[in-house]
Amino acid sequence: MPTINSAHPRRFRWTPTAASRSSHQQRRWREWMAVVLAVNSGATDAIGFLALGGAFTSVMTGNMVLLGVALAGTDGALALHTGAAIVCFILGCSLGTRIAGTPRPDDPVWPPAVTRALVVEGVVLTGYAVGWWLSGGHPSGQLQLSLLVLNALALGIQSSTVQRFGVAGLSTTYLTGTLTTVIARLTSGHRLRDVTQSVLTLLGLIAGAALGGLLAVRAPVWAPLMQLGSLGIVLAAAVAAIQPEPDRDLSDR
Repeated sequence: MPTINSAHPRRFRWTPTAASRSSHQQRRWREWMAVVLAVNSGATDAIGFLALGGAFTSVMTGNMVLLGVALAGTDGALALHTGAAIVCFILGCSLGTRIAGTPRPDDPVWPPAVTRALVVEGVVLTGYAVGWWLSGGHPSGQLQLSLLVLNALALGIQSSTVQRFGVAGLSTTYLTGTLTTVIARLTSGHRLRDVTQSVLTLLGLIAGAALGGLLAVRAPVWAPLMQLGSLGIVLAAAVAAIQPEPDRDLSDR
């Protein structure tokens, strides 16, 4: 709340209240959780591209280009994989929106519906992981396609769920716009600290892709743990962080 400076009675100094500090900390925490979700996206996309038929699971712009290339080159397998990934990503977006809902004026920093939607994503990724492990980390044929669409469905859920926050520019999957915004702001004179969140999200995506790709190629049996682990960190943090406010002690009144 504002307080009066005793030396200059007409000058005011803004003193943050405990509530405003807490809200700022919660927003910072949410930003870090978005970075972890971007790690999940990067790993999932890398695994899909390297081990599940050469299609992406969240970069639908890339899949549309690959679909066009496949149709031009009459590559039926690539067309099937990219087309299926696009359809299932769309279904995931729809499901995520149905569960998480849309932003509301009275939303807390982390609406409980976001956690519920991410739990559903976790269930989908768990089903994928089981299929992956049953194949010994080397899925092929129909199983390969099935695991690809499960991953696309999961990231579709994640992509639309993050929209519940109602924060412009906050994304954990389609990050071309994020990169464009970073470059535009830096070029127009903004400081690096003004785009720190976006830069960290981009780095999280790259790190997830590097680790996910490395596991998919060198130690495939461990690859799903990269995805389940990153999503699990977010869910555990959400459950731990969102606590009911304690009752006020009547003796303090």
